[in-house]
Amino acid sequence: MRSIRFLTLLAVLTVGGLSGNAAPQEMYPAPEQAKADLAAALHAAAATHKRVLLDFGGNWCGDCRVLELYMEDATNAPIVKANYVVVHINIGRMDENLDLAHRYEIPLQKGVPALAVLNDRGKLLFSQREGEFESMRRMESSTVTQFLIQWKPVKPGCSAVAITC
Repeated sequence: MRSIRFLTLLAVLTVGGLSGNAAPQEMYPAPEQAKADLAAALHAAAATHKRVLLDFGGNWCGDCRVLELYMEDATNAPIVKANYVVVHINIGRMDENLDLAHRYEIPLQKGVPALAVLNDRGKLLFSQREGEFESMRRMESSTVTQFLIQWKPVKPGCSAVAITC
């Protein structure tokens, strides 16, 4: 397991541009885009009965990049696609979108990435108030899997533990 975390970290550093050959991939859009992205996500969630997953972080954040890799891996990507509308909220250098962090009870001083889960009507169901994913580089992808399954909506006729139902 330790080698998997090392390879993940190596991939993040290489893809993130620290290798000197590539520009960092921008997964967090410009900070001023957050409110429009959130409104669009709430509209999509209402239409599809999915949950909204708010990901507070920044393009400079290595742990945020690891979270994104884990959310896009073969196990988690189908869970995300079936159950969530994801909104990446750029917090700048801990000085942008502070109003959204406050509204969704995200204490940025505890670190990022930090996640909040909203129901399909925009009601806050959960926020990471203790910096739970702040050290994502030291965690396994299965931690993200457990989180996603725990907070996904339970659709009629489905089991709470079904991944894509």
